[in-house]
Amino acid sequence: MLEICVQDAAGIAAAVEGGADRIELCSALELGGLTPSAALVARAVATGIAVHAMVRPRAGSFVHDADEVALIADEIVRMRALGAAGVVVGALREGGRLDTDALARFRDAARDMAIVLHRAIDVTPDPLAAVEQACGLGYDKILTSGGELRAADGAATIARMVQAAQGRLSVIAGAGVNAGNVAALIRRTGVREVHSSASAPGPEPNARSLAMGFAVRGRRVTSASVIRRLRDAIEEDVE
Repeated sequence: MLEICVQDAAGIAAAVEGGADRIELCSALELGGLTPSAALVARAVATGIAVHAMVRPRAGSFVHDADEVALIADEIVRMRALGAAGVVVGALREGGRLDTDALARFRDAARDMAIVLHRAIDVTPDPLAAVEQACGLGYDKILTSGGELRAADGAATIARMVQAAQGRLSVIAGAGVNAGNVAALIRRTGVREVHSSASAPGPEPNARSLAMGFAVRGRRVTSASVIRRLRDAIEEDVE
């Protein structure tokens, strides 16, 4: 299962063209991903590809107060109404452990949608204990890099997380996944799902836009050709 993380309409089109199995839809990928707009969710759902929508109201820590937890729960309900197949959420307590009360509320709000615990798990002190908690809460998937910046560097931890889950949920390996390392990552970890932004350098904005703060230099965009290379690498390894 190849999941591609996208943040705009062009990224949705590239995911379709490149052959993604699923879209993780966000806004502001440069901030780690925030909740996408309703119109963008509707655009992605209309493609017919399964869409998992990020629900994260702000950048920064994953520690949410009561108002933010309520907002996330409301957003989950709206994502279900828009036709999303799943939502991607996370919540921590001070100190880094999972906020199981908040996560249980999100699970209830999702009802029959898939629900994914995002990379907040990568900053917990004990990822194996967090896997056990996520299983107990009824989560369907965990997205993780094994606590490292790149999933390839966290492969040993990811493999232990897969073993700890014992098939009760699916572990998705993500962060720095590309055509050059995806096959080895799958073999080393035993994951059946991988996650990538599949991006390439985008066009440079003009100098005036940069000077006025309307644009950021070095923005990357989802690439259909990068997705195809990922797909080919996975299929060649399976064969």
